[in-house]
Amino acid sequence: MPRQNYIFTSESVSEGHPDKVCDRISDAVLDAFLAEDPHARVACETFATTDRVVIGGEVRGPGAVIKRVEEIARDCVRDIGYEQEGFHWANLKVDSYLHAQSADIAQGVDADGNKDEGAGDQGIMFGYACNETPELMPAPILFAHAILRRLAEARKSGAEPALGPDAKSQLTVRYENGKPVGITSVVLSTQHTDPALTSDDVRAIVEPHIRDVLPEGWLLPETEWWVNPTGKFVIGGPDGDAGLTGRKIIVDTYGGAAPHGGGAFSGKDPTKVDRSAAYAARYLAKNVVAAGLAERCCLQLSYAIGVAKPLSIYVDTYGTGEVDETRIERAVNEVMNLTPRGIREHLSLNRPIFQRTAAYGHFGRAPEPDGGFSWEKTDLVDALKAAV
Repeated sequence: MPRQNYIFTSESVSEGHPDKVCDRISDAVLDAFLAEDPHARVACETFATTDRVVIGGEVRGPGAVIKRVEEIARDCVRDIGYEQEGFHWANLKVDSYLHAQSADIAQGVDADGNKDEGAGDQGIMFGYACNETPELMPAPILFAHAILRRLAEARKSGAEPALGPDAKSQLTVRYENGKPVGITSVVLSTQHTDPALTSDDVRAIVEPHIRDVLPEGWLLPETEWWVNPTGKFVIGGPDGDAGLTGRKIIVDTYGGAAPHGGGAFSGKDPTKVDRSAAYAARYLAKNVVAAGLAERCCLQLSYAIGVAKPLSIYVDTYGTGEVDETRIERAVNEVMNLTPRGIREHLSLNRPIFQRTAAYGHFGRAPEPDGGFSWEKTDLVDALKAAV
């Protein structure tokens, strides 16, 4: 039986965190290609440091987009809110080194004759869901994201002009009988624009917002608060610490509550199973839990480069399943085509919907009318019940 009483911690980072600035730019470049050509191939990486953004990778798509890369990067940095000495959207230098996709990779991925489109690489991908929140996400990561999203909204609206774009949150949650019941500590480090502000001043600004997004009764008198514990935090973003695409894979997924295959998401078009199969695994795991087949579900998929069908499907319900895991494994393979093409078509992934995923998590978000976060739908519940 899984442990029922324990303490667990997850962290999140804001859209202004150096790594998230890079994720945002990489996904914005991807969206620009997909807006022009839904079948474009993109593997875009971004590096950021003091007044410098460097973009590189492999693409296959409209050449006009490559000419707009500098503009795309500046627009991202401006929207995030960087207008500080050392990292300003108008002053930073942007270097682009995007080039054509490798022909050796393309021959394995492209469909040809009787050969279906293959996976863009080998690898393992995990999806996870649990019934401890309405979003079927682990509570620590869900609410760590919620705190930073709320602070970003307050900063951008002008309600909290003292806050800067760069921030990190961390929540330690106490579980009883397998369910979250309270928070033992809150950690928040946020950039601020006024050097005279103390840690206590910053806490006075952020605490009302934090209390507003957390479940009632979870913050207790004994909850420890650590707000800007090192003191002043004025120099932030890529000027304070270099950023790189793909370094926040645990923040992007389940906050450490579930396994991770190791592949990053941002900047990769949906032929890359690192991204699309991880979305499919979350989609299936969420539908398993939504169908009442388990209280918790972890689902693994594996692929080989150039091969269409997954090599394996593995399900673990941590002893909470209503049916045997092997029946769920067979069922998910019946209700969804898990080839790269099948995933993209089922979830409608060949659209410019990825820039919005670059901060505050790829999972636990509401499906959107234009197809964004389609992997969060629970429209397979009836099919799964029938299949098992």
